Amino acid sequence: MNRNLYRAFLLLTFLVLNGLILYGLSSLWSYLNTGADRATMLHLPAQLTSNYVPKVIWAPLQNEGRPMEQQTLQELERDYIKAWYVKNNAMETNNQYGVQDYYTDSARVKVFDILDFNKENNTYIKATTIEHHPTLEFYSADGKLAVLTDKNIQIHKEVFVDGLSVLKKSSESTFKVMLLLEDGFWRIRHMVEIENEDQENKVEPLAPHEFEADIANGKGLNYYPKDNPWNMFGKQFNDSTIDHDFNRINSIGLNTIRIFVPYEAFGKAVVDEEKLGQLKQTMDLAAKNHLKVTVTLFDFYGDYSLSDWTLTHRHAEQIVNTLKDHEALLAWDIKNEPDLDFESRGKENVLSWLHQMIFEIRKWDTKNPITIGWSSPEAAIELLKEVDIVSFHYYRKPADFKEAYLQLKKAVGTKPMVLQEYGYSSYSGLWNGYLGSAEDQADYYQEMQATINKENLPFLLWTLYDFEEVPNTVVGRLPWRKSQQKHFGIIDKNGELKPAYLNIVK
Repeated sequence: MNRNLYRAFLLLTFLVLNGLILYGLSSLWSYLNTGADRATMLHLPAQLTSNYVPKVIWAPLQNEGRPMEQQTLQELERDYIKAWYVKNNAMETNNQYGVQDYYTDSARVKVFDILDFNKENNTYIKATTIEHHPTLEFYSADGKLAVLTDKNIQIHKEVFVDGLSVLKKSSESTFKVMLLLEDGFWRIRHMVEIENEDQENKVEPLAPHEFEADIANGKGLNYYPKDNPWNMFGKQFNDSTIDHDFNRINSIGLNTIRIFVPYEAFGKAVVDEEKLGQLKQTMDLAAKNHLKVTVTLFDFYGDYSLSDWTLTHRHAEQIVNTLKDHEALLAWDIKNEPDLDFESRGKENVLSWLHQMIFEIRKWDTKNPITIGWSSPEAAIELLKEVDIVSFHYYRKPADFKEAYLQLKKAVGTKPMVLQEYGYSSYSGLWNGYLGSAEDQADYYQEMQATINKENLPFLLWTLYDFEEVPNTVVGRLPWRKSQQKHFGIIDKNGELKPAYLNIVK
């Protein structure tokens, strides 16, 4: 018995060892016969192309030398834009990471010298480019050299010394660039700036236009479906529910809604086509029910950093170009309550992002007005010259509303204004001592509407429905906050209009 067990053990060991040897040989053979994965060779983040997506617009190909193949042009563009990315990343981190992959030996020496100097002086530079307009000047017969002129590159920089921002600069520059094809990479050999002009992207608001009549007559609300608030698009999208809700909004005498497009849920720089289709379908249903729509972009977005700008531009570009001619579109709202991010993200960073986003959207859409949903009348004085409509929110005591509104109106002048969010919760329960009621909500609206009607102020109340659930991402986990947020609707959970309705629409 022991001898048989011993023989079995030896046989099993022999088979296992041979199996391991064969596995090792097969792995080695596979490795030797497989081309290197270029992504693993680069000293770059794996998702580089998704981190930096400036607009690139090529001039028609009329270059000297060999005709340029379309595939080669795409490869040239890819590596050229990545060269900008790795240089910007190096300047921000003072790290040579990845530079050797997109610059030749002589070109990278200049970059390394700058990095060494910045390290010694405790300096770093954040930068991004917004648009490139390259013209291919020459493509060699052997396909290994290309010369291009990149005109009017929009460049934004911020210089930091000892951790403090000392300079912000926006410019338009033109570069003459020579690239060599080495080891499958288009690498920059020479890069010479031939023009450099300080540039401030000025945003010109729309001239007085027929949109002002639609704004002036606006009576509406901020809309989410009852069963999936803050999560309207995707698998839970229900066009029948939305159509029913829009019909009811119209039937109670309201003519305007405000909807929200969540940035991450819609795919960031590469917008989800299905959700974009659902957004357009929502606009179609609004038109069918005679409602105008303010589309609020970048819901739940909060980065604002220069490195993120091109991603947000590509996101907005796809949505704006899809909806800009829609009959239901009333206005673009860049961001909901961005002033609440001033403290955590830096006021100047937030305002710079907003300014540039308005500038970009105005290039794509020259007809529809632009606004920003500020959280208070006091915050709404920001970027007054850039926006076409001044929008603000108000959740304080009705008795103080008129004074706050008139102060803002004095600063705004003749530009259209909208009370974009306001409301009162009818919640009555443990977390407020059972002191709230639907009657209190009705009294709130009676007092607010007295000033609103007297001042002919367009309004969008919060909101149509009471909700069963409120996501933690909206107001946090605290039960007293979530309970209040569930009862701001003018229609209760049973589908009945609350008394407040009678004081809103008269």
